[in-house]
Amino acid sequence: MKKSVLNMAALFLGVTAFSQNIQTVTNSKGPVLGYSADSGVKILTIGRNKFKDLNRNGKLDKYEDWRLPVDERAKDLASKMSVEQIAGLMLYSGHQSVPAAAEGIRAGKYNGMLYKESGAKAYDLTDQQKKFLKEDHLRHVLVTTVESPEVAARWSNNIQAYIEGLGLGIPANNSTDPRHSATVTAEFNEGAGGQISLWPDGLAMGATFDPELVKKFGHIAAQEYRALGISTALSPQIDLGTEPRWYRIAYVFSESPDLTADMARGYIDGFQTTYGSKNGWGNKSVNAMVKHWPGGGPEEGGRDGHWAMGKFAVYPGNNFQNHVKPFTEGAFKLSGGTKEASAVMPYYTISFNQDTKNGENVGNGYSKYLITDLLRGKYKYDGVVCTDWLITADEPKTPGGFAGKPWGAEKLSIAERHYKVLEAGVDQFGGNNDKGPVLEAYKMGVKEHGEPYMRKRFEQSAVRLLRNFFRTGLFENPYVNVEETIKTVGNPEFMKAGYEAQVKSIVMLKNKGILPVKERKTVYIPKRYSPATFNWWGVYTAPSLEYPVDIEKIKKHYNITEDPAKADFALVFVKSPHSEEGGYSDIDAAEGGNGYLPISLQYKTYTATEAREKSIAAGDPVVAPNVHDRSFKNKTSTAANFTDLLTIENTYKAMNGKPVVVSVTASKPMIFNEFEKHADAILMNFNVSNQAVVDIVTGKYEPSGLLPLQMPADMVTVEKQKEDVPYDMEVHKDSEGHSYDFGYGMNWSGVIKDGRTEKYRR
Repeated sequence: MKKSVLNMAALFLGVTAFSQNIQTVTNSKGPVLGYSADSGVKILTIGRNKFKDLNRNGKLDKYEDWRLPVDERAKDLASKMSVEQIAGLMLYSGHQSVPAAAEGIRAGKYNGMLYKESGAKAYDLTDQQKKFLKEDHLRHVLVTTVESPEVAARWSNNIQAYIEGLGLGIPANNSTDPRHSATVTAEFNEGAGGQISLWPDGLAMGATFDPELVKKFGHIAAQEYRALGISTALSPQIDLGTEPRWYRIAYVFSESPDLTADMARGYIDGFQTTYGSKNGWGNKSVNAMVKHWPGGGPEEGGRDGHWAMGKFAVYPGNNFQNHVKPFTEGAFKLSGGTKEASAVMPYYTISFNQDTKNGENVGNGYSKYLITDLLRGKYKYDGVVCTDWLITADEPKTPGGFAGKPWGAEKLSIAERHYKVLEAGVDQFGGNNDKGPVLEAYKMGVKEHGEPYMRKRFEQSAVRLLRNFFRTGLFENPYVNVEETIKTVGNPEFMKAGYEAQVKSIVMLKNKGILPVKERKTVYIPKRYSPATFNWWGVYTAPSLEYPVDIEKIKKHYNITEDPAKADFALVFVKSPHSEEGGYSDIDAAEGGNGYLPISLQYKTYTATEAREKSIAAGDPVVAPNVHDRSFKNKTSTAANFTDLLTIENTYKAMNGKPVVVSVTASKPMIFNEFEKHADAILMNFNVSNQAVVDIVTGKYEPSGLLPLQMPADMVTVEKQKEDVPYDMEVHKDSEGHSYDFGYGMNWSGVIKDGRTEKYRR
């Protein structure tokens, strides 16, 4: 009887229950409100409108009034928050897997037990999550791997229901690194794990030279993100790929400032725009956190800022301004109503000698010159600035270790680092679940500037952060409909669009009339040897020898043989050369060297005879205080996957004059003169599926991709180029007289010359 009465009351109020005790209330001329029946939140009715009483005080506060402008709501709420609550709002969680892993940085327990022992559901909150949500007031959560879209949606709803009844009822702003990439990489594409549409990413998207395509991707990806309960994308990465050896170059769009700016604009417009809304923002919008200010691409020698050995970005070509251009002309000048990216992430690196005001060489997130004077002052950016992850944590024991990245602030305490970041003008601390150091930093500020100053400073950041909650409708309804999630994420329409974009990203570099192979011929595909590797955290993976492509899918088009003598043509799959050490060796340092090694873009053993005599930048005051030169001149390295070159050479020899097609999956530029003469056709992709490559080989699709980067003639030109300057290498010229320069690519008719090459030619 009671249940019947409750249902009738719900219908009378316009309330609909759909799962996990979550209910929705419909406004006739306003937003749908979503709330948990267990949170204690009540619905206020004022006139014909309904509002959530989030702080449960029985009256309508400004921040609860969805009719008011975003800034008015954000300022009202910030004024009501305690210092502890604002400190929690400034936190951005470490990586959260759903369910939690048993060990490592994503570890978590459920009622004191590991997931498999606990009897918990995959979408339950961990003990650690409950702690940082309740005790530390954290409201920005970084989601990585998820068991399925349904689990992700239920977990997000659980978070929102858990915190809705706490304090002022501030919801969670869940976020993710890119999770749509066709090839999953543990380093930067940690989102993969649920079934979701698969798209080109970084250089692969750049190779399409199509800003409208990336805008379409953003629109589709935003729908999938919101269905998963995700409202912030930690993307796009719009650094310029001007240093060909850089570890993270695979995730940039190109080395072109103009193309990168246009791609950035399309990407962010796609993510942030709710179509049909007055100003672009709405409950279909996803905040874009653009990275990495002011451009992390010009890393000296190609080493990366995730490690102390790569902490310096250098500008031997005095080209700092071009690296800023994708931000100022792209991310901050959108075509859509949202106007600019809602958040910015500075990179780990020290932009060496670029602080012309204070002369300070510190990591970008610590630099008052880069954040306050340039970003906020000169370029008038008043959105959120969030540090990259763990810049306030302690550094590792050696320059090649993986831990905190407090570059330029190594000798400060953790709390002092937080204070320096706040003084620089930053709003948020990536990878920190603990409000303690933020509160210590607040006390330091009170001692130096007084309580009113620091309270105002905290509220300033709180307003910036809260805008992104209000704009995306989280205060009205942070919940997702699980049934709709299942229908939306990875639906056939989205999957098809992503796959077609993958195909468009593939670049045909060479074709001596071999491709396409439409007839049912016999093909030889050599197995690929993958050497033993260590991942981002030093975890070992054993070597393997296996087919690089699904042979069953190949059999739909061709006959397969393991005997090259019986084949009509060969199809060889390889990866671009990979330097396992990443430019640093603890062994070299232990044996008396400075630890620094060359990063090679060729397969064969390489000796850096033309490298810089003395490095532009150096300095590890804690872990390597005696190293004042990072030069690797005359040192040697060999690609870990040098066997890929042997595979090409042996296949060429075994085919005895019959056609050899080489498919290269590349994560950075590479030296083609080692094998190009042995190939009758070359297809290059930037980490998309091999199935897309096969569909071009068979002629199902025509290649249309263009090189987003130059392909160097040799390692001499790589050593002589300047890290911050685009288009400054001598490029490879193949047997057909084609130069592998920026913007080069072929289709079945020959070298592509179209509107894209006309617009972006250098």
